[in-house]
Amino acid sequence: MIHFTTLLTILLMACVTYMTRIAGYVALRNRVLSARVVEVMEAAPGCVLISVIAPDFVSDRPADLVALAVTLLAATRLSILPTVVTGVAAAGLLRHVIG
Repeated sequence: MIHFTTLLTILLMACVTYMTRIAGYVALRNRVLSARVVEVMEAAPGCVLISVIAPDFVSDRPADLVALAVTLLAATRLSILPTVVTGVAAAGLLRHVIG
């Protein structure tokens, strides 16, 4: 059974993630954005993804480096959600198999 503090931590992290997600919509709901601002806002999720996977570029674990290559290949062919799922699955499977 899951420990209460673990469950509470997960729920609070989900709430904070959701709040940061809707904060942009609330702050910008009545504004007209320029094309440049829209372009920057659309690129932000990719920047976040890169900041999460960037440490794997200097990893000494073969499983992480192969998973990174799989993720980069997926990113050239898929949208962001399938790319993330592919990367997570590859990392988990390769860490289990290779170590």
